[in-house]
Amino acid sequence: TAALLGIGLILPFLTGQMQAFGKLLSPLHIPVLICGMTCGWAWGGTLGVVLPLLRMALFSMPAAPMAYPMAFELCAYGVLTGLLYPWLCRRLCKGLGASRIVVMLATLGLAMVGGRLVGGAAKALLLAGGMIAGAPLTFEAFVAGYFVDTAVGAVIHLIVVPAVVTALEKARLSPVGRELAA
Repeated sequence: TAALLGIGLILPFLTGQMQAFGKLLSPLHIPVLICGMTCGWAWGGTLGVVLPLLRMALFSMPAAPMAYPMAFELCAYGVLTGLLYPWLCRRLCKGLGASRIVVMLATLGLAMVGGRLVGGAAKALLLAGGMIAGAPLTFEAFVAGYFVDTAVGAVIHLIVVPAVVTALEKARLSPVGRELAA
C-alpha cells in the first residue's frame, strides 16, 4: 500500500499537471484499484481516502473542491475491488472455471460504476450542504463528468490494472493472490 501511495503521488506528474488531461486518464484511480485487488478492501479504501487528500495538501492537485468527492469515489473503488475480487474469484474461477482476467474485468467494471455513483452522490451532497462551491450537480453534468469524460481513463484502467495485478499474483507479492492460490 505504501508503494502504491508513492506511485499515486508521482503518477499524475506524467500528465504534466494538466487538469483536462489528468481527468481524461484519471491517474489516481490506478493505484487505488490495484491496491484494492492486491491488498484487500481495508487498505484499498484507506488509500482511496488518503491519496487525493494528500496530493491536494502537497501539490494543490486535485484542487480542493474536487479532492473531497474524489476521496469518497476512490475509497469506494478500493473497498469494492477489495471485496468483489476475492468473492468473484471464489465463485467464478473455482466454481465455473472462469479466467482470472474475466473476473478482474468484471470486478473493475462493477467497482468503477459503484465508485462513480458514490463520487457523484458525495459531490451532490457536498454542493448541497455548501461544503464545496460550484454549480449544482444535474443528472446531465453527473453523467458527463463521471462517465463520458472519463471513458478513456476507464479503458486504460481495464488494460493496465489487470496486467499489474496478474504480474503481482504471478510473483506472489499480493496477499490476496496468495490467499486465492491456496
